[in-house]
Amino acid sequence: MKSRLSNSILVGDVVGMIFFGLCIDRWGRKLGISTTTAFLVFGIILATASHGTTPTGMLWMMVVARGVAGVGAGGEYAVCTDQAVEAADETPYSQKPRCSRCQSTNVAIVSGFVGSSIVSIIVIAAYHSKASDGIWRICFGIGIFLPLVIFFFRMRLVNSTQYQKHAIQRKFPLKLAVRRYWLPLLGCCGAWFLYDVVVYPFNLLAPTIVSGFSDSNTLLSSTGWSALVNAFALPGAIFGCRFLIDRMGRRQTYALGFSIVSVFGFIIGGAMIPLQATFPAFVVLFGLFQSFLSVGPGSFPTPIRGHFLGFSAAVGKEGAAIVPHFMGKFDTPVKGQQAIFLVASAICALGTLVVWFLIPDRDTQLENEDALFKKYLEENGWDTSDMGLCEDVRSNK
Repeated sequence: MKSRLSNSILVGDVVGMIFFGLCIDRWGRKLGISTTTAFLVFGIILATASHGTTPTGMLWMMVVARGVAGVGAGGEYAVCTDQAVEAADETPYSQKPRCSRCQSTNVAIVSGFVGSSIVSIIVIAAYHSKASDGIWRICFGIGIFLPLVIFFFRMRLVNSTQYQKHAIQRKFPLKLAVRRYWLPLLGCCGAWFLYDVVVYPFNLLAPTIVSGFSDSNTLLSSTGWSALVNAFALPGAIFGCRFLIDRMGRRQTYALGFSIVSVFGFIIGGAMIPLQATFPAFVVLFGLFQSFLSVGPGSFPTPIRGHFLGFSAAVGKEGAAIVPHFMGKFDTPVKGQQAIFLVASAICALGTLVVWFLIPDRDTQLENEDALFKKYLEENGWDTSDMGLCEDVRSNK
């Protein structure tokens, strides 16, 4: 049952990423972003109200509820990434720091990890660290508030100018799209997979890793250390978003983050035994390890962006799902943690190569790539006369 609980939201994530990635290209960004929020809120409400005549029945309801919430949360990846990329291209003012505006979504994700840990600390402390149903029900219930607030703002959103100009709402040229963009798609899938292989397991295992340094860790203290370690990721996300990505480029910034994390991971893994005696030094190094994972891939033409980014995110989520099972094979605390960091560092080194050689440097102006894709379709006999949502938009192309 424990594995079903943890896997249910991941399964929902994958379904939501693929499903909403397909939907938003055909029916629009606004419909997608509203529907994902509805799924997310409904799933959280069900999870908060989980009940059953037996404990097993209650857990099964929670499994279903987390799956529903996962569909909404997974859809957020494809929908919000598309919306952020296209919104950053709307005006000349927003285009200047365009890449950093797009990557601000990463700052929001990291902030969510930190915020959820802080909420958990407050609730656990209110219950004096005593096990109670009230802890998880309150934590789930608080999670309803933010999606409900942003739902009203999302209802006022409109489809981006780029989507209105280039949308394909009839038969989709999937074969031609794959033929042209298979290499960037492979690179985006590979980078996202390797990124999630490292990031999500370490976020989930942070309390376990930290508790390995002490025999007297309580739930409250381990959650507190987890919040601190996750908070280290915020400076990296902000630094990469604000100072690096527009100056260096997306590919270079992402490759830099992977390479620095690889170095820190090898240092932690190699010095794990001496670090047992200096816990603060371990926390700082682990925090830097987390931070540089957040300094950084890929964008596609507007008509296919939802398809390809949703699929890439789903492939990445598979990495987050399978790695904890392998991490469980390490039984001894010190040697197991040492192996985890060394393996993660090797994965980051591979991620650097994947980003550098498979993800191309593209023009930051969406219209340029959209025009090239439209020309490619026409050269291959595809009728592009009805691309776009309405006649007035088409006439202004």
